[in-house]
Amino acid sequence: MSSKPHTVAIGAFVFGAILIAITIVIFALGSGFGQQREKVVMVFDGSVKGLVIGAPVTLRGVQIGQVTNLELMLDADTIELIMVVEAEISEKNIRRLGSNPEKVTDDLIARGMRAQLKTQSLLTGLLYIQLDFHPDKPAVFVDLKSEHVQIPTIPTDLELLTRQIEDIDLARLAGKLQGIINGLNTLATSESFQTLPARLQDSLASVTALSDELRTQVAASGPKLDKVLDGAAVTVAGANTELPKLSSLVEGNLKVLNGAIAAFEQTMTNVDSLVAPGSATAYQLNKALRELTLASRAIQELANLLDRQPESLLRGKQEDPQ
Repeated sequence: MSSKPHTVAIGAFVFGAILIAITIVIFALGSGFGQQREKVVMVFDGSVKGLVIGAPVTLRGVQIGQVTNLELMLDADTIELIMVVEAEISEKNIRRLGSNPEKVTDDLIARGMRAQLKTQSLLTGLLYIQLDFHPDKPAVFVDLKSEHVQIPTIPTDLELLTRQIEDIDLARLAGKLQGIINGLNTLATSESFQTLPARLQDSLASVTALSDELRTQVAASGPKLDKVLDGAAVTVAGANTELPKLSSLVEGNLKVLNGAIAAFEQTMTNVDSLVAPGSATAYQLNKALRELTLASRAIQELANLLDRQPESLLRGKQEDPQ
């Protein structure tokens, strides 16, 4: 009878040990034990309020790790505070392709991978770290003397908005707004602005009267306009009838003019051939001119002789006395 309690105790101990072993195995498998892990660090300039240990680290929305440590660092030389966040990256949710067994974190950073704080929930205010590619953002590294890979960070959208607001010169902007308000107040209280509704009413009445007058004139000139349009239609019809005749007459005159021009050109060509320096007509004309010159000289000599000896026509030419 005494051996039964010992048997029960041993059985309970074995069952408890098996249960503990199963629990340890499940916990190890759930935590990614045996998978390749990598430690990384990230440096944030702004506040990390809402970021806690165990916060997710995601790559394009897929969780690939979690935050393992938060540390506030003070640079004694520049008196600047920075937040150093340490995280553990696991390949549990990453399916690798290719044959490269090496870690590719540095290559991903070279391609533009940056870390940025994001809000998990607006109600709780918790944050997480989002990894994504921003090749247009420069990679800024801080000298931490850490053995882990440092992933560059970029400001959150709220931080960027805050910086832009801080860059605005509020005093100058307030002065401009005050000047605008003063100008509007001066305009609203001016006499011309106060009388503007009355002037607008007068202008509207004038426009209404002008519209009525134009309507009356259009109604009165309607029949006259119809007559003018009818006369214009008749004129256009007559022009359509006479234009073909006029076109034929012009074409005939043009043909006659072209013939006259051709004849004139032929005549000028003949004249050019007659008066050309080497032509027969020019030679005959030159010869006739020479003969006329000789005849003119003979007549001149005869006139001189008759002047000296008028009787030579009856007696003949006499020798001049020496």
